[in-house]
Amino acid sequence: MKMLWRRRVLAAALSLTAAVGGLLVAGTAHAQTVATGSLSFNGDSGDYISQGKSYSYSTSNGDALTVSSSTGSTVSISVNAYNGDWWTLTFDAPGTQVLVPRTYTAAHRHPFNGTGPGLDLSGEGRGCNELTGSFTIIKAVFGPRGYVQTFDATFEQHCEGGDPAARGEIHISNRPPPPEVAPKPAATTRPHAATTRPDATPSSRPSATPSSRPSATPSSRPSATAVGSRPSATAVGSGNTSANDTDANTAAVVRNAVFSPLLLIGVGLVALAGLVAVGLAVGLVIYVRRQ
Repeated sequence: MKMLWRRRVLAAALSLTAAVGGLLVAGTAHAQTVATGSLSFNGDSGDYISQGKSYSYSTSNGDALTVSSSTGSTVSISVNAYNGDWWTLTFDAPGTQVLVPRTYTAAHRHPFNGTGPGLDLSGEGRGCNELTGSFTIIKAVFGPRGYVQTFDATFEQHCEGGDPAARGEIHISNRPPPPEVAPKPAATTRPHAATTRPDATPSSRPSATPSSRPSATPSSRPSATAVGSRPSATAVGSGNTSANDTDANTAAVVRNAVFSPLLLIGVGLVALAGLVAVGLAVGLVIYVRRQ
């Protein structure tokens, strides 16, 4: 009993490790929700994984399946069943090969399969410590970046080198991968329109420059100087600005000159009145004291 309890604890720990490893792989490979898929398996009496029972899950029955594959070399399927069951099934090609339709023998527990094929069915707190088995890829269609469009396979695995086995099959069908959007050309590939039309630059049209039309210059039309003899026709502020400023300054000086003497006279009168008041006050005080 003690050995059996230790074995179950170890198997549960390994199953949890496999589940975490599957989640890491799925996180790296971006897990896809399976549009249409099913997983079914059963086992012999004495098989630790299946417990000698049959299991069947399908998206048509409300069971959720996800699949992930970064390069097509490893495919991991997770089942989150409607009734609360959960399972993880992983297929791994030898080395960095891509999984193709063929039978892979001498498979060992993934991810400890080295350069050989790998397989692992675990879940519900149960997993193999050591695993041997085989699987057959019936159809595998991958899109860009590990997209799994179609994946059909059968498998058989034995825990701890025993004779009892778990056998099953997986079917996955997804829509074709969405087309990849081509990158937009950089803005530097479209030169500015001004550089493609040199005739539009001022330097390319010398005929429009004042130097190319001497007949339009004031010096070539002396008769136009008559305007200067009619200052009354000029616009306000154009041509007589200095004269206007001079007149305004002169008026200001005159106003200041008239205002300054008046200011001085007013100050003098105020001071004189103050002195008179002080004198009267002093005289009144002297007079009072003499009485």
